[in-house]
Parts: sequence; C-alpha cells; structure tokens
Amino acid sequence: MSQLAITEATPQTDVLSQIKDIISQKHVELLHLQFIDLEGTLKHVTVPVEKLDDVVEGKSMFDGSSVVGFSPINKSDLYLQPDLQTFAVLPWSVEEGYSEARFLCSVTNPDGTLFEGDTRNVLKNTIAKAADHGYTISVGPELEFFLFKTDEEGNPTVQVHDNGGYFEPSPKDIGERVRLEIYRALKAMGFTIEASHHEVAEGQHEINFKYADALTAADRSTTYKWVVKTVAAKFGLHATFMPKPVAGINGSGMHVNMSFFKDGENAFFDPQGEDALSETAYSFIGGLMDNIKNFVALTNPLVNSYKRLVPGYEAPCYIAWSASNRSALVRIPSTRGMGTRVELRCPDPSANPYLAFAAVAAAGLDGIERSLKPVDSVNEDIFHMTEERRAELGIDSLPGDLKEAVEALQNSDFAKRTLGSHVYEEYIALKKGEWDSYRLAVHGWELENYQAKF
Repeated sequence: MSQLAITEATPQTDVLSQIKDIISQKHVELLHLQFIDLEGTLKHVTVPVEKLDDVVEGKSMFDGSSVVGFSPINKSDLYLQPDLQTFAVLPWSVEEGYSEARFLCSVTNPDGTLFEGDTRNVLKNTIAKAADHGYTISVGPELEFFLFKTDEEGNPTVQVHDNGGYFEPSPKDIGERVRLEIYRALKAMGFTIEASHHEVAEGQHEINFKYADALTAADRSTTYKWVVKTVAAKFGLHATFMPKPVAGINGSGMHVNMSFFKDGENAFFDPQGEDALSETAYSFIGGLMDNIKNFVALTNPLVNSYKRLVPGYEAPCYIAWSASNRSALVRIPSTRGMGTRVELRCPDPSANPYLAFAAVAAAGLDGIERSLKPVDSVNEDIFHMTEERRAELGIDSLPGDLKEAVEALQNSDFAKRTLGSHVYEEYIALKKGEWDSYRLAVHGWELENYQAKF
C-alpha cells in the first residue's frame, strides 16, 4: 500500500531513509498518525514533520479513555507505533511546495507491549497463530458503497447520486467521474486497482484492489473507506458503507476471499483433489461452517446488517457452501492453482476489517486444526428453495438480528480465544448497548402504522 520501494526483507533503517527522501521531495509538513477504534472507525492525531524521529520511536501518547473500547480513565495513557510500510503522501493535500502524509499505527502500552484492545493487534495475533502452523494468509476483500446527495448544509440524504445499474456506463452512470478520482487517489497511495464499476443497485459502486497478506489487506480496507469518503465529499456527495441504506434494493457487501499459503504454495490447491481442492481447503470450509454463528457479529456488526441478510437481494442468509453457487454463504471461485481461494459472502463493509479478517482466518484455522469435513455442497439456488427443501438438506440460517448474533458471540469460546478477553468483553458490551438503543427507540415505521390507527 505504501509509496515505498520495499520488500519484506528491506531493513527498517532503509525504509525510514526512503520515507525521509519522500518527505523532502514532496515537501511534507504534517504527519497524520492513524489508528482505529473498536468498531473500525479511523482516528488520527496530526504532528509536524519535525517530530518524525519521535514518531518512529513510538513516543506519541494519547488518551485511550476517550476512544471507544480502549482504556479506563485510570489506565488511559497509550502510545502509537507507526507501521513504516503504511507511509503515504495524501494526494489531495499536495500543493506547490506543500503536502501531508500519514502512517497507520498499532497501539502500545507505556512499557512498549502491544495493547490488547487494539484490533490491529488482534489480527496480528491470528496471523502469528497461522504462522505457527506454517501458513501465511492472503486476503482479497470486495467493498461496495453507495453515493448519496447531500442537502444544503452538507448532511447526507437518502437520494442516490445516479440511476445506473450493474456495469452500466456513462452517461447513465454519472458516478463514473467520482470513481475515477477515487481510483487516482488510491493509485497515488500505492494501491493496485483491478476493477471499478457500478454495482446492481442505483447509486451503488465497487472498486476492487489487489489481494495482499492479511494485515496489509485490512490496512488497505481501512484506507480505502477513508479515501472513498474523502473524495466523495469533494464532489458534494456522501459515501456510505452502511450495509442496507435503502429498503427494497440490494445492500452493500464485503466479500472476503481468503487463501492460506505454505512454503510459497497455495495450501488450498490440489490438482488431484475433488474440485482441485486440498484437504486443507475442505477443513478450512468446515471451520467456517462450524463457526459462522460464533463470529457473524464481527463480520456483520450493525442492527442494519441483518436487514441486508434477507432473501431476495443476493446477500446470503443460509449456511451452505458450493464450488460455484453464488447463493451459498461460502463459495469457491473457479480459479485454481495459486489463485485458489475460499470466498465468504456474508460480511458487510461496516465491519472492522481487522476483526473480520481475524475471525474468518481463525475459523478456517480451527477447522484445519480439528480436521473438520464440511457438509455436502449445495449447487441448487438456495434463494428460491422452499423451506421444506432447505430442511431436507439440513441448511441452517444465519442469525436474524444483531441480538441473536451477539448472544452467539458471547457464548463462544472460539470468539473469546480469537479476540482476547479485552476486545471480547468490550465488543459485546458495545453491541448490547447498540441493540438496547435500537430496541427502545420509536421508529418511523411504528408511527406510520400505529399512531393514527390506535
């Protein structure tokens, strides 16, 4: 993702030297130190470039008690440790003789240890556990979003920006110009863009970037959402990754494509296996199927998430897998060889990508550790199956609302092991509070249907 000429073997001193060269060439004056809270919301503090050496040494302190899901007031001092590989000049800041740059940071305790409430560190722990088994994790996420018009005060409306449909070109797809500027910004920040297009729903879009190792993919997902919103605002529009902003049309998903590699080879590929999949791949699928209810509150974290996971709008709500069937929760795209991957189709882009990718990888790894075998694949159109046929095939459903999903998370030893006690407890408390707020609110539908009648 960075604008640096580096590899995994590049010494940190060389990386820092490159950063200082870019800072000089681009006249960088301000550095934004970015991190995310429990929900995946991007935060940052800005320092002058003269503080670079202190920044690199992890001396930037902040009040953790003011960040959702972080620290109590009596243990509030936390520090930011920048990941040098995430350095990027912000393309919209560049002027003659001036620019700004950013780092994504991990959060540390005063003694320099990783802060267990930082979800970036949760993903690092899952990556380390996979490495103990000899695996590296590759992730390719696909994040959809909507563009809405704003009112005179700049607040978002529910009026979509265009009336285009799937893969429709201009002039009907007037969002094409916005996507072009997003593409240019992402490319300038080091992304490799693979495709950009209008999605199925009116006002809905998708820009796909190249797969990467799990941590880089999560960093890119976080950066992508920030760039999309920033560029859209320059057009007077509001970009939202809310999963179901408009009733009656498709919602936005974040399909997660994942592969495990061992010794440089794709561990999911076996040319002699059924469907050219290895036993490792089948166990990974088995782990997803066995644990999906345990972690869906992480991949689909909002009350609104479960208004997308309903029949009729292409989002999977039934627990099944297939080698090709797009109505299944878990799908195996047709590419084989180094590109063999497992696609989980239920996540949505409101999810904290660090938690979502950690949960998916940990679930698959759990299946591998236990040598699980998935149930038979389903190649029929599950969306149009009768309830009786689904029962006959033993197809279960995802939780129907956030309350049910959080209860499953709370009752899961798998979730607690994956998240660590701090994130596990804080996340459950946060989501229970969200559900109670929703449950106690009086909604427009209730007023419309009850106020005059009763």
